[in-house]
Amino acid sequence: MSQGKIRSICSIFTLVVLALVLAGTLTAAAQTESVGKQVPAVKHNTWTSGAAMPTPLAFSTAAVLKNEIYAVGGYDGTEWVADVQIYNPATNTWSTGPSYPTVIGSASAAVVKNVLYVFGGSSDGGNTATNAVWAYNPKTKSWAAMTAMPTARFSAEAVVEKNIIYVLGGGSNASGNGNLATVESYNPATNTWTEEAPMLVAKSQSAAGLIGTTIVVADGGTNGGGSTGDNEAYDTATNTWKTLTADPASRYAPCHGSIGPKLYDVGGLFNYTLNESFQLSKNKWTTLAPAPQGNIFSASAVFKGQLYCIGGWASNGGPIINNVQIYQP
Repeated sequence: MSQGKIRSICSIFTLVVLALVLAGTLTAAAQTESVGKQVPAVKHNTWTSGAAMPTPLAFSTAAVLKNEIYAVGGYDGTEWVADVQIYNPATNTWSTGPSYPTVIGSASAAVVKNVLYVFGGSSDGGNTATNAVWAYNPKTKSWAAMTAMPTARFSAEAVVEKNIIYVLGGGSNASGNGNLATVESYNPATNTWTEEAPMLVAKSQSAAGLIGTTIVVADGGTNGGGSTGDNEAYDTATNTWKTLTADPASRYAPCHGSIGPKLYDVGGLFNYTLNESFQLSKNKWTTLAPAPQGNIFSASAVFKGQLYCIGGWASNGGPIINNVQIYQP
C-alpha cells in the first residue's frame, strides 16, 4: 500500500475519532443541561409560599402523615373548630380530613408508624385543659380514643424520639400562672404513659425539636404572663436536663421545628418575623432571613428539610391569616 493511501486512511480514522469524542462531549453537555433544568439548585435561607389554607385558623396543631401535613383544630376568630385540613406539598393543594372528635385548639401532635396522635388542648380558649389523646389511622380514616395523659394541658410540645412521644410543658389554665414543667412520655406500642424528669423552667408555647437524640426546648410563656428565652436540652437516655444558651429574643408561640443539626424558631410574641436557628453542637443562636409575614400561634411542621408555618395571627390579637410560609434552610 502506498504511503499516500496510508496517510488518507489515517486521516479518515482521526476524523472519525474526533467526531465520536465531540459527540460524546455534546451528549454529556446536553445531559448536564437537562439535569440542571430538572433539578434546580436549592436556594438556601429563603422563603416561599404555598397555597392558602381554605379556612384561616390560629391555634391549630400540625404533623406530617404519609407525605401530607395535617392541621388539626384551631380558632377561626369566632369559635373553636374540629376541622382537619390537609396540605399536600407535592401538589400544593388542600383537602379535608375526617373532623376531630371535638372542637379543639392549642393541642399537640406527633406521628409514629403512620398514625397521627393528638394530645390535650382546650375547647374554650384555655379556661379548661383536657388530657384526651386521640389517634388517627389513615387506613381506616377514623379517630380512636387512647389512654389519656396523666396531666391535662394545652400549648405543650410533642417530640418523637425512637418511637416514643415526649409531651413537654404546656399550660393548665389561662390565668398566666398555669404553666407547667411537666414531661410525660407516651409509648404508642403499649398505649401507656411514663412520668419523666421535669423541665428546669415551667413554660408553654415553646419551640421544640429533636437534634440527634437530644430534645431541645427553647422560649415559651412563663408564669406571671411573661415570656422567657430559656433554652434546655433533654437526654432521653439519662432522663436529665441541662441549660443551654438562652434565645437572645425572648418570646413564645413561634413557628418551629428541627432540621438536621439545628432547631429553627420563627416569629412569636413581639418578634413576629424574626427567624433564628440554634445549633446544639456549638450552643449558638444565628439570625436568618426574616419571615415574609409576621406570625404567632401558627401551626408548625417539617417536611423534606423545609419548615412550614401555617396560619396563625399576624400579630398579637390577630388578624388570623391563611398563609403557608415555607422556609428553606
